[in-house]
Amino acid sequence: MSNATPPLAIVEENIPNERRRKRGERTTKIRGVRAGFWVYAGLGIVVVSAIFPFYWSFLIGSGDASTINDPNMSWLPGGNFVDNALSVMNDPAVNFWVALWNSIYSSTLIAISVVTFSTLAGWAFAKLRFPGGKWLLAFVVATMAVPMQLGVVPLYILFADIGWTGNIGAVIIPALVTAFGVFWMTQYLSQTVPDELIEAARVDGASMIRTFWTIGVVAARPAAAMLFLFTFVTAWNQFFWPFIVLDRQSPTLPVALSLLQANYFVDYSVVLAGVLLATIPLMLLFVVAGKQLVSGIMAGAVKG
Repeated sequence: MSNATPPLAIVEENIPNERRRKRGERTTKIRGVRAGFWVYAGLGIVVVSAIFPFYWSFLIGSGDASTINDPNMSWLPGGNFVDNALSVMNDPAVNFWVALWNSIYSSTLIAISVVTFSTLAGWAFAKLRFPGGKWLLAFVVATMAVPMQLGVVPLYILFADIGWTGNIGAVIIPALVTAFGVFWMTQYLSQTVPDELIEAARVDGASMIRTFWTIGVVAARPAAAMLFLFTFVTAWNQFFWPFIVLDRQSPTLPVALSLLQANYFVDYSVVLAGVLLATIPLMLLFVVAGKQLVSGIMAGAVKG
């Protein structure tokens, strides 16, 4: 009997090598392409467009009340930013430190809750088979088309009946899970985790909970980091619902800063100094978690 390797086996053995070779050729071609002048020019315009609002806010926030109306305004920052920032922090009508804590506390809890529940729901929709799963996912996605304003009145009545108006919990509870988060994690897990890997884990005796913890959670980290950052920023900037349900004694930061414009005379140097103070925590968050943000965005672009 001949011991020669069947031709089909030779082809199957060469398939991974062929894939690696093609992937290496694509990578070499991509790395060998240099961006032209117009690419850098376009990126420069985008960068300047993104930075200019912050510089303009700092420019006005470092001046005085007459700076914004001065036709001969200098494009160099003034020296009043610290004084204007202290005015925001010490204004008794603003409750800056209480508002800052409420924003950090509520945004963090909302982001953690959305990531947790969305990952669990995404795993169920992506990898579990149950009757009506596709229709239920379609219903969840369809709720994104419903504007929040339609539910404000019944939601306010509900929290008024239980005595939660003016309580930061009224901002946290309605945002514990989002349809976008469920859809995001469902799409990511369905493309990232192969069904064969789950079947192998079940054959080895792992329960579904352990399979989710050891496979699903590990695979979902880039998408979860992206969802955390997106949810945190959204919750931090939320104004409409907190403005309705909270009072002046316990506001969030956007609501507190709006009180700076509630007087007959508005000092925009103080207002924009407060806006920059509210932006600093977000900048620090993006600096610390920027790598996770990039990996979450690019995770689906390096497959194949």
